[in-house]
Amino acid sequence: MAPISSVLFVAASCVASSSAFAPTRPASLVRSAPLSMSVDPNDWGKGASLQPGENLDTATSGVKRLAGALAEADIEKRKDEEAAIQREKFAELNREEKLKKIAFMKSMPDSTPAGSVNDFMYKGGVTEILQQLDTDLVGLVPVKERVREIAALLVLDKMRRKLGFDTSVPSLHMSFTGAPGTGKTTVAVRMGQILARMGYCRSGHVVVATRDDLVGQYVGHTAPKTKEVVKRAMGGVLLVDEAYYLYNAGNDRDYGQESIEILLNMMENNREDLIVVLAGYKDRMDSFFSYIPGMSSRIGNHIDFPNYEVDELVEISRVMMREQEYVLAPGADEMFQKYIERRMELPFFSNARTVRNAMDRARMNSAIRIFNKAMEEGGNPFVTKEDLQSINADDFKILYDEAMAADDNAIMA
Repeated sequence: MAPISSVLFVAASCVASSSAFAPTRPASLVRSAPLSMSVDPNDWGKGASLQPGENLDTATSGVKRLAGALAEADIEKRKDEEAAIQREKFAELNREEKLKKIAFMKSMPDSTPAGSVNDFMYKGGVTEILQQLDTDLVGLVPVKERVREIAALLVLDKMRRKLGFDTSVPSLHMSFTGAPGTGKTTVAVRMGQILARMGYCRSGHVVVATRDDLVGQYVGHTAPKTKEVVKRAMGGVLLVDEAYYLYNAGNDRDYGQESIEILLNMMENNREDLIVVLAGYKDRMDSFFSYIPGMSSRIGNHIDFPNYEVDELVEISRVMMREQEYVLAPGADEMFQKYIERRMELPFFSNARTVRNAMDRARMNSAIRIFNKAMEEGGNPFVTKEDLQSINADDFKILYDEAMAADDNAIMA
């Protein structure tokens, strides 16, 4: 039997030889352990498992995402197939309707009545809207005449449809040019109502937009803003005020060009559900159309709004006072006319808007006058109905004195 010392020597030699063939761990992976460690028995078994099939959350989520993408693609494919089937059915119905129309037109005598123009005007409510336009707008005879011409085209086109004639939707996009306060927005609202009554748009509502509503401040912002405004205007009228600000000839990187391209596309592809009206000063609009010829070719109706004459502005003041249940006292008309003649010589005159501002100022002057009179010591504190309804010459004279004292370059309301 070998001595115990010999056995221990052999065992030590085996351990040393096995460690010589073991792979060396990189120094970066070697961490010095503390001399003493305490292990909580409750933490045993809570670490990462080394069993196959476990800890595959990442792979599982990837499989789920792939399955979801495949399902969405399958849904989109089915939608495309259903849309193609619907288009084919629609085309087939159109072919059948066209064959019926051809047969009907061949058998219909030339003397077949289509109906009375007045019937179509009253039934569609066009006559009522034209009468409202005459009531709401003083003057503007050329504008009203052009609106009647467009209404006549729509009425006769509807009569043609009744008999089965092929008709194409006329170009209803418009350009309104003129100074501020000449009634461009009011006419746009009335045109929207006419088009809705005649069935050329769904609702006839008017959405007013400017450059700030359409053009973004950074890359990728313009398209969503423009499309959102167009979406709100679908079925009605989109009035772009001061449209020439959309194009900046001095800046090739201006984002307004992107908005113009979207509008051009919408105007061409949605003619049956969107009417675009571009408004602004005539000279600037002419320059804008020269830069954007594609826009001008899509505008079928160019309407110029002339400035109001003095007597028309006085009549507008009467209409505004009547709508607010005020009465112009004797001499008030003459004083207002003197004021408006002077105001037209000063800059930033805005036609009916200036009249509205003057009426508001006159109402305020009247209220101050009545209030001070009632609060005077020893005066009559009671206010009569006539006092509350009356606008007299003194209320306008304050405005006239301010206008006469103003310099020719002064800015007034």
